Amino acid sequence: MRKRLVIALGGNALGNTPEQQLELVRATASTIVDLVEEGYDVVIGHGNGPQVGMVNLAFEYSAGHGGNTPAMPFPECGAMTQGYIGYHLQQAVGRELARRGLAVPCAAVVTQVVVDPADPAFGHPTKPVGMFYSKEEADRIVAQTGYTFVEDAGRGYRRVVPSPVPVKIVELPVVEQLVAAHSVVITVGGGGIPVVENAPGDYQGVAAVIDKDRASALLALDLKADMLVILTAVEQVAINFGKPEQRNLDRMTVAEARQFIAEGHFAPGSMLPKVESCIGFVEATQGGTALITSLNKAREALQGHTGTLITR
Repeated sequence: MRKRLVIALGGNALGNTPEQQLELVRATASTIVDLVEEGYDVVIGHGNGPQVGMVNLAFEYSAGHGGNTPAMPFPECGAMTQGYIGYHLQQAVGRELARRGLAVPCAAVVTQVVVDPADPAFGHPTKPVGMFYSKEEADRIVAQTGYTFVEDAGRGYRRVVPSPVPVKIVELPVVEQLVAAHSVVITVGGGGIPVVENAPGDYQGVAAVIDKDRASALLALDLKADMLVILTAVEQVAINFGKPEQRNLDRMTVAEARQFIAEGHFAPGSMLPKVESCIGFVEATQGGTALITSLNKAREALQGHTGTLITR
């Protein structure tokens, strides 16, 4: 029986321009098709933090500087980036499948994800989006727009928006049909377009960005996936990261992961949501496992040669 993987791909791995992204997704496609050749059914979730902030800023700048375009609501910016990132991914994956002679369909699904309007995240924006700015540039934008900016890992200042917990994937039945047909499916892009459900079938977009790892974990649960795979910038999870006593982890149990979290080993805006998403998936499944590794090591990690495996 074919095993089912849900892969969460970081938005920062996709580049800062459409041209750069087209180049980078070629490597991504090669890794994805490697896994298809290994006999896995692959479902891809991806981030969009840099891209959604860029699109939102472009529309707002144009609207305020004589471009004769409207300021675009944040959910629509999420939908746009979900669409163009999905387009690039499905083109690259489709091309690589054809090059290897694999008759496997690939489709991107524009996906809405329901959040709770009472989620406390709406009162505490934490999700970085868009470009990095100097302190002076960020202060100027705050004065003009009222946005919230924070310093991000020593790299500059970025706008932050609410990051509510995903509750339900609206287009799940469509995704299930595609996966059952052994298609490669790209979905919950950018964590999904965040919406609230006013009444059954009545959805309204809200200004937020759902964490793509949490959305991918929910998707993996809904699809009864065998494994959640989170691809990030590092090959393995580490404790005491960046210190002389840094130790990379080949594997950890849920209990060990919780202990490492309590000891403060994982940064809130970086590794913490990845580990928490893995914990949530593994705890809620019978026999499900999670894996954190880098894009270029995914195949080796699934063969047990690297990466960090999270188990019960």
